[in-house]
Amino acid sequence: MITARRFVARVACLALTLAPALAWMPDAWADDDDDKPADAAQAASGLSLTVEQQQAVGIALAHPVAARVGEQFEGLGLVLDPESLVADSGDLAAADAAARATRTEVLRLTGLYENGAGASLKMLEAARAEEARALAQWRLAAARFTQRWAPLQRLPRARRERLLAAVASGRSLLLRAGVAGRHTLPAAPARAQLDVDGLKVSAQVLGVLRQSDATQSAGVLLGLARPPAGLGAGARVPVSLEMAERSGFLLPRDALLFDEVGAYVFKQLRAKPKEKLRYVRVNVKLLLPHGGQWLLQGVDDDDDIVVAGAGVLWSLEGLRGRVVDDDD
Repeated sequence: MITARRFVARVACLALTLAPALAWMPDAWADDDDDKPADAAQAASGLSLTVEQQQAVGIALAHPVAARVGEQFEGLGLVLDPESLVADSGDLAAADAAARATRTEVLRLTGLYENGAGASLKMLEAARAEEARALAQWRLAAARFTQRWAPLQRLPRARRERLLAAVASGRSLLLRAGVAGRHTLPAAPARAQLDVDGLKVSAQVLGVLRQSDATQSAGVLLGLARPPAGLGAGARVPVSLEMAERSGFLLPRDALLFDEVGAYVFKQLRAKPKEKLRYVRVNVKLLLPHGGQWLLQGVDDDDDIVVAGAGVLWSLEGLRGRVVDDDD
């Protein structure tokens, strides 16, 4: 087994071996219009290796494959209790009304106080304190509603009110469709279908939920108008979620790296004979997972992308300029 210390030592030795290759190369790129980095951040991440060094660290390249992908997920839908939605909606409405009322009172007392018409400073300060409390309660209620019902918060007010009324009366149901094994979803599914005792029932996709459940899975809020008789709160039914087809390029998961900026890959720039091989960072936008690959944007099908050995380039980039001190 390789210990953490031995692994660090090996990476350090590798960095020393490749040290001559870790030079900045903005000048060398000046006459390469096709492969010139799109921005200063890419130029600053450039690394160069000889062919022998590339082979030594096991770097492999591949072209991204253009594709249109529509992922499908199988999950379990839980019919939600309408009482929770009605309570959260009521709390938000009450907090909003209280905040508006206290604001109106502060404005009224401010006008009276400034005109010397019977409002004291003490009365005005008390009204302001009440306004601050009401505003804090409104923010708490709004945050709770958004956390639990974010897709509904984004609906137009009139449509949201109609949906709330339908759910409260039992004419419609809301379901949480959990996608097992997934903590995130890149976008809301385009279509959803329930399996209710063998009957295929289409449901309306309202959006991706922010709050996970006990299973720690990503969730989608679904609406079901005119539900089958007997289907009620607490029932669990199989759900199929179909993502809309999206265009992009497929790359293996091993090609992707992540940092505080987001996802990125390493691209090998075209080199003339006997020139060192040059690598730059390319930021990408992830669209959909697809088997052992990701559909993404930000690359082209003629790019040479590092699909094996990207972690080595990441290590060298991090160790560049550091002094290795090993007294043992």
